Amino acid sequence: MPNDPHTTLKFPKVVAIHPSPSADSPSDNPERPSGSLSRPSMIPDGYGDDVATQRAMWVTVAAPAIASSSDRALLTILVGLNAGQVFTLDRDESFLGRGRDAEVRIDDVGVSRRHARIIRTEGRRYVVEDLGSANGVLVNGVRVERADLTDGDRLQVGPALVLRFSLIAADEEALARQLYESSTRDALTHIYNRKYAGERLEAEVAYAHRHGTLLSLVLFDLDHFKRINDGFGHPAGDAVLCVVAAQVQKAIRAEDVLARYGGEEFVVLTRGIEHKAAHVLADRIRRFVERLSIPWESQTLKATVSVGVASLSECGPKETRERLVALADERLYEAKSTGRNRVCGGAFPVPASR
Repeated sequence: MPNDPHTTLKFPKVVAIHPSPSADSPSDNPERPSGSLSRPSMIPDGYGDDVATQRAMWVTVAAPAIASSSDRALLTILVGLNAGQVFTLDRDESFLGRGRDAEVRIDDVGVSRRHARIIRTEGRRYVVEDLGSANGVLVNGVRVERADLTDGDRLQVGPALVLRFSLIAADEEALARQLYESSTRDALTHIYNRKYAGERLEAEVAYAHRHGTLLSLVLFDLDHFKRINDGFGHPAGDAVLCVVAAQVQKAIRAEDVLARYGGEEFVVLTRGIEHKAAHVLADRIRRFVERLSIPWESQTLKATVSVGVASLSECGPKETRERLVALADERLYEAKSTGRNRVCGGAFPVPASR
């Protein structure tokens, strides 16, 4: 318990009952069972004179979090699309929201652009404050306007996103980030992996159906990729995949999602644009890749892609992500079979430039 005489305890916010000693390791002092902390003043003297009752009464009540100079304050997404993602609260004021300027940027439609802020006080305490968000802030299930944070507290922002506040050492922070990156990122190209893309697509399809918003899928595949592996070796093929991924990332918007979907197959998930605009995006990707010159040893490698585009508006009102992917895959196959290095997408075919 902190020595600060001004600390105000919150009863009973968090209660941790410590396990009693095992039968083969009895406590030498019945006034203080082994494994417990000091008896809190909230338990009156003389209450529970038998040892069993005393053992059940040793509790620790959490006070507002006070970080030491070596602690790292983190928010970790527990429930939501990016479960496991870690944010470091290393500023005196960190904004949480969907906006691009938020230090804790959460791409969730139930989160306001500036949803809340977390303040680090001079005493290294942390306080969360709602900024008039549409869906509010809950701390451990209770809606708040402003509240002190305790290590282990759960914050709910929006209808379906829960984060955990914690104070941990720097090496633990690095491990948490590594675990998240390994679960969502492709090890070679460092863009999102297929698992993440599938989860994200399912969430976006559900949201688009509920709110009538636009959603499109761009699926593309490197042409004759086996020739590169066979002619120059797999390290050369890996280099091409990495360069193509980096170049395509430059061609799309910040809110678009790029993922490696298979060996040489990639997907871009884009929302809020018409089907024709999704075609324009797809052809921009194709042209970006076509212009690449990839140095490899004493040679220069070239690459092209074939692209299939599908929009949820082309599917039925209750169609799933599987139908959207299947439609994009059909059009990718069409682009491959009609000459490669082109975009196919139903009503708006975009031929390769000459």
